[in-house]
Amino acid sequence: MTTDGGSGTHGPAEPPKRRGRPARTAGTTGPGARERILEAARTEFAERGYDKTSIRGIAKKAAVDAALVHHYFGTKDEVFAAAIEVSFEPALVIPAVLTGGTDGLGERLARYFIGVWENPATRAPLLAIVRSALTHEAAAKVLRGFVLRRLLERVAEALDVPDPTFRAELAASHMIGIAMLRYVIKAEPLASADPEKIVAMVAPTLQRYLAQA
Repeated sequence: MTTDGGSGTHGPAEPPKRRGRPARTAGTTGPGARERILEAARTEFAERGYDKTSIRGIAKKAAVDAALVHHYFGTKDEVFAAAIEVSFEPALVIPAVLTGGTDGLGERLARYFIGVWENPATRAPLLAIVRSALTHEAAAKVLRGFVLRRLLERVAEALDVPDPTFRAELAASHMIGIAMLRYVIKAEPLASADPEKIVAMVAPTLQRYLAQA
């Protein structure tokens, strides 16, 4: 039997409590944490707007350390860009849009874009993103950079056509304009038009922008 200064018998000593960053557990690290951060970011941007959303607020909502948000995404702009990418999934979309070459390219791109907006699961965060871009230049810059460089410009360059950046900008202006009028401003009759009718009318224009030599 051992004693400690006459205070009685003791079991194994408990390790001292550590201060500072929370312990790295399955709940605060790993793929699950990254997905929670993205979901929290989409919600925060939707509810609070770009200006009032912070890395600390995103971390709190995702129940992780703010340092982990920086680790996965870096700055707030980069978190914003990642939230856009979750909805558009360019890595999956670009190969599918390019399948078959230039034939039917405009229709495939129009159908994909309208489909993303018609899906309630992706429409809500996109609305938040577009609204943020309307009121904050940093958000607008991120949106422009993503739509042009990570989506449309990559499509245009893969087709090996002249002036790919200019063509991508024309296509982006057309599709973002439709999104603004139909889903944000809700201008009639565009707001209630059948999605298939929109695809049918927009596809030839996108085809000309991106594929015509």
